[in-house]
Amino acid sequence: MIEECLVVEFAVTGDDCPLATATRETDTTVEAKPPQRRADGNALLQFTGDPAIAPVLDADERIRYLHASSTDERVNYRCLSKHPCVVHQLTDAGFMAEALSYADGVETYTGAVVGYDVLEGVLEAAGEAVGVTLERIYPLGSEDDEAVARRWGFTPAQEEALRLANEMGYFEVPRRADAGDVAAELGIGKSAFLERLRRGQAALMAQVFD
Repeated sequence: MIEECLVVEFAVTGDDCPLATATRETDTTVEAKPPQRRADGNALLQFTGDPAIAPVLDADERIRYLHASSTDERVNYRCLSKHPCVVHQLTDAGFMAEALSYADGVETYTGAVVGYDVLEGVLEAAGEAVGVTLERIYPLGSEDDEAVARRWGFTPAQEEALRLANEMGYFEVPRRADAGDVAAELGIGKSAFLERLRRGQAALMAQVFD
């Protein structure tokens, strides 16, 4: 019998990994895939971010190489990092990472765990890592057929930004709340909120007009 699958979101502060450092220094946001740990101990990172982070990453001695390709106003990056990733400590305990976001030095991990026993182990691992706190947890609905609830193609963090923006009147004319108001309610920076909103809206529009 398959145990209950739980969607979990962690926030990480105080980490000095290259992506966190780059977003902190440039006040930008990075959306990343879960890092792949290689046999030599290095982590393969694949992420999308602002062009401004390239010089910061290029100057970081922990980055072995950096490849960038432009798409519209965003840049797709691939690199090898010698810095150990906090998310691997959670993954080793049973956390199935789906999406990572870095905004002004704060990391957000969204993924799933199977069963409360596994969750307990993941939380123990989180307690031993740097600045990891549990932000959200909820059961994965039986109607959802993906590892993380993405019927509309966006992450739980993007869904939360869209829902709260709607509740606070961000989409009304005239607006009852601006981006700063919604970001403050979410507990994130304005640029991070706008990035989640933009990606969530893009995913939603792609589904609607498909």
